[in-house]
Amino acid sequence: MELKDKLVASFMAFEEKINDNAELHEVRSQAIKNFETKGFPSKKEEAWKYTSLNAILKHDFSVFPKHENAIEFKDVKKYFLHDVDTYKVVFIDGKFSSFLSSTTHDGLDVCLLSSALTKPKYKMVIDTYFNQIASKEETLTTLNTAFAFEGAYIHVPKSKVVEKPIEIIYFSTGNEAALMVQPRNLIIVGENAHVQIVERHQSLNSNPVLTNSVTEIFAQKRAIVDYYKVQNDVLTANLVDNTYIAQKQESRVAVHTFSFGGNITRNNLNFYHQGERIDSTLKGITIIGENQHVDHYTLVHHAQPNCESHQNYKCILDDKATGVFNGKIFVEKEAQKTDAFQQNNNILISEKATINAKPQLEIFADDVKCSHGCTIGQLDESAMFYMQQRGIPKKEAKALLMYAFTNEVTSSIQIPELKAKIGRIIADKLGVNMGFDL
Repeated sequence: MELKDKLVASFMAFEEKINDNAELHEVRSQAIKNFETKGFPSKKEEAWKYTSLNAILKHDFSVFPKHENAIEFKDVKKYFLHDVDTYKVVFIDGKFSSFLSSTTHDGLDVCLLSSALTKPKYKMVIDTYFNQIASKEETLTTLNTAFAFEGAYIHVPKSKVVEKPIEIIYFSTGNEAALMVQPRNLIIVGENAHVQIVERHQSLNSNPVLTNSVTEIFAQKRAIVDYYKVQNDVLTANLVDNTYIAQKQESRVAVHTFSFGGNITRNNLNFYHQGERIDSTLKGITIIGENQHVDHYTLVHHAQPNCESHQNYKCILDDKATGVFNGKIFVEKEAQKTDAFQQNNNILISEKATINAKPQLEIFADDVKCSHGCTIGQLDESAMFYMQQRGIPKKEAKALLMYAFTNEVTSSIQIPELKAKIGRIIADKLGVNMGFDL
């Protein structure tokens, strides 16, 4: 049975199992109808022109894990920010792990979406926010909505500054021959509140995994949200990540995406401005090799005046790796005084590596400052020569240049322990011991 047919056939059993209220039942039913009509995206669609899912859809994925699996902390410690205290929401094969998690309801909610969806005290919040900005047309988002139940629920109340970062981590044990998981995160950050969040999806062995993740983030007036995605998975892991962000007046949201591993990774990042004097930051580093494929698809929808957005994506490709950057800035007629910047820089280490870059501007306002740029090239040979003349071996000189290339993105990481961890991952990907952190 094809995966699409298996998912559609499993929907009724899933609904009976969770016993949702009538409103959520209607949302789910409409979503599965949309997926059944459209199916999985293909390269015939402009948005998926450079990324095909055909090869991974041939696996016989289990839609629901057959067993509950446990993990010892010592075996996964390296995936956490273990040198700093954090809140943790941890899932194993799609199921919540209370043993590895550290949740709270003390002054804020860091807990499970399943609780928020089923408990009456959260109903008003769910009715207000759940599935409000997630696409009703994008087929993988609607598939996730149909099966949305487990994931992280974070609600930071007005004027609350969260004192420690929040980690959302999804582990796949590989105890299934092939597994598909569909986590759903709902994050609401109140007026004048501030939070830092780190999200990671990690496989623990080489069995194929397909993760179809959706996150909705709501930043209220003057809220500050720092969100970090760490993608450094095994070569049999596949991730489609859809993130939707709604910002109110004077809010600041920054999303950093670090794509270092996995087979096929697709990051859909969508910002929607719903007030004036908003600041949106989208930054990313991609370092991949072998036959890896990473596709960044971004949208910033400027709908109000006097707002800013800043996009900066760096990509280093080796072997037969493929990178894609499709960045879109959309400026409505009403969005005067918009300041939007987009930059995509790429280094190809191998002659067989491929980059597909498509920066887009659609501007309907006349008083704006918008720019985009894209570069594709190799390492600077004169800089390499200069460094080697001063006694730096070629391998280290090459690594230093690539390390410096990423610094413009890593320098803006606001969590020191994460900044050090990302620096070590980059050094490892470049095959050298730099002897220092960024």
